[in-house]
This record gives sequence, structure tokens and C-alpha cells, in this order.
Amino acid sequence: MTRKPQPIRDREAQAPVAAPETRHDGRAPRDPRPFKVERGVMSHAEGSALVRMGRTRVLCSASVEERVPGWMRNTGRGWVTAEYAMLPRATNTRTPRTSQTGGRSQEIQRLIGRSLRAVTDLTAFGERTITLDCDVLEADGGTRTAAINGAIIALHDAFVTLSNQGALKHSPLKDLVTAVSVGVVNGTSCLDLDYKEDSAADVDMNIVMTGSGRFIEVQGTGENATFSDAELRALLSLAKGGIRRIARMQHKLLAGSGLLPESAAAKA
Repeated sequence: MTRKPQPIRDREAQAPVAAPETRHDGRAPRDPRPFKVERGVMSHAEGSALVRMGRTRVLCSASVEERVPGWMRNTGRGWVTAEYAMLPRATNTRTPRTSQTGGRSQEIQRLIGRSLRAVTDLTAFGERTITLDCDVLEADGGTRTAAINGAIIALHDAFVTLSNQGALKHSPLKDLVTAVSVGVVNGTSCLDLDYKEDSAADVDMNIVMTGSGRFIEVQGTGENATFSDAELRALLSLAKGGIRRIARMQHKLLAGSGLLPESAAAKA
């Protein structure tokens, strides 16, 4: 039987290095970044919200148009869609505006649109299109999850505007939608990664769920390592805890409008 080289045997004999109890910014592995939302920040939009998750800031605005895509005409149903972009200096180096329509932006805006439609009754507001514009003012990781968390608030407030105009047939929101990132960084499962962690993560995931705890989308990638069933379950459990916290904050912000279903109130 061939023996391993001595340097390899020496390394294997060493005691494993304990995972750090805190991350580079002082958070514990299960701690999210501070989540803050300012509503009504744009006077012309039917709904708007400025969302902050740590240093990441995304401006979300909802615009209502009295039309639907051609393939939806005469169906009695409306449409909810999204567009996503980053300001040129949202990152540490300038990103040309011409690159904002690239594949990454398209993939993210489709994710935002799918997530919002998953909790929206499209028959409730007639043949109208609501477009959520999600513009990243500053990026420090988790821009797509922050965009989803802010877009649902802007969408809710657009529905309030339509309700005040007598344009709703019934409540259009079936639930809240919430998103958060998780990942394995230096061997530790962490919640709500910032850019420094995300860029060095062995495993990176974005989880989107309803406020009542049902999955909408799970995006998981082994960036520098593979992961097991047990590690996947642990990351999903970590994400669920973070999502519950954000959903409670969202519900606290939106409670009282009469547009949230009782099930969302009970489980948020």
C-alpha cells in the first residue's frame, strides 16, 4: 500500500481550525445585515420604496400603465414585470451604462418579475401592466434579494393607489414575497452575504419564499466546492430564519392597508 507523502500526513494530523464565531463585519453567521425601508420616495410613481440591506441600496418604483402585452389583450388579466439595472458607480469601479442590458441584468429582472407574480392575483386589477424598476444605487452583495424585498413594497403601494381609484376587483396580493442570500464562507454557513463574502464563497445561494413559508425559487451554485444534501438542508434552514425576520418587518410596514391576506398576517 502506497503511503501518502509526509507533508500531507503532517497537515492531516493537525487539529482542525475552528470556524470563526464572527464574520469580518462583526456579525455572527446567522445574523442578517440591517434591513431598512423608506416608502413613498418618488412623487410620480404609483408606489416606491428605497430598501437598504447593509450597504446595498436599491430604489424600487412601480409604474401602472393602462395596457397589457399583446398576447394578454381581452383576457381580463393584468401583468406584473420588472426591470433591473445598476448605476455606473454602484460598484467600486464604473460599469458602463451600455452593459446594463446584459445577460446578468436580464436574468435578475426575470427573477424579480417571477417572484412578484407568484404572490399576485393577475385578475384583480384589470388589463393593466405594473412595471417595477429596480435601480441599484450602491452594491455590496445581495442586490437581487434586496430588489425583491423592496419591489413587493412598491407593488403593494401601487395597489393602494389603484384601490383608492376604485380600480381593484378584489385584493390582488395573495402573500408577501421575501428573499435572502446564504452561502458557505471559509467552511461556515452564513446568512445574507455582503460582497466580500459573496466573492469568496465556496457555495452561494439565493432563496425566494412567500411570507407564509413556501418556496418560490432556489438558486444554488457550488462556486469553489460541491455541497451535500445535509449542507443544502442547513443552508435552506438558515435562509428560512432570515426570511421570517424580513417578512415580519415587511408585514409591520404594510399592515393596515387591507390588501394583505389574513394568512400572511398570521405567519409573518
